[in-house]
Amino acid sequence: MTQCCINPSILSADFVNLEAELQRIRTADAVHVDVMDNHFVPNLTIGLPVVQRIQAVSPVPLDAHLMIADADRWAPGFADAGLASVTFHAEASIAPVKLARELRSRGSKAGMALRPATPVEPYLDMLSELDMLLIMTVEPGFGGQAFLDLTLPKIRRARAAIDGSGAGVAIQVDGGITEETIVRAAEAGATVFVAGSAVYGADDPAAAIERLRDQGSRPLRAASAE
Repeated sequence: MTQCCINPSILSADFVNLEAELQRIRTADAVHVDVMDNHFVPNLTIGLPVVQRIQAVSPVPLDAHLMIADADRWAPGFADAGLASVTFHAEASIAPVKLARELRSRGSKAGMALRPATPVEPYLDMLSELDMLLIMTVEPGFGGQAFLDLTLPKIRRARAAIDGSGAGVAIQVDGGITEETIVRAAEAGATVFVAGSAVYGADDPAAAIERLRDQGSRPLRAASAE
């Protein structure tokens, strides 16, 4: 398992002052950019032109989460924009292996996301094609939702499969991450954590990031002490 990474979601940021909001999380590992199209999910956020501007001013790498239909068509453009990682939904891709390879060929890490009810087993054979597996811990589309504990067994199964295969795939979780729920997710095997309101709802986002990083690292510290 790799170190704990905290990727704050700007879905909870002040979009009128987005450049300043990015500076408030400059100690994060990456900024999580939620792209929603009002088709795949019932919400509309930002598109590629805005993401390109965020890429130009962000003090940390961009981690895009594409909650959009027809990912095979649109996802490569985000890789072309120079993003560190681009995650598409398995449910929105007709050819996920081809898409993951295309994202990598364009210079981005390839991530694939699964809704809470989507089983991980059908996708285990393509782990070597991915850099990250995002297991949604809420239904995608809106921030501020409560963590779904029913996703923990799926995280554990994904971790066991990854460790068994030797694939260098990170497990990211997104939704309801707090200083309390991050521990359960980390114990299940996640190492990359998306947090929106837990960071931007704090008086000091940088301090909130450090607290989350400390809590998320607890299972790693325990394992190294054994």
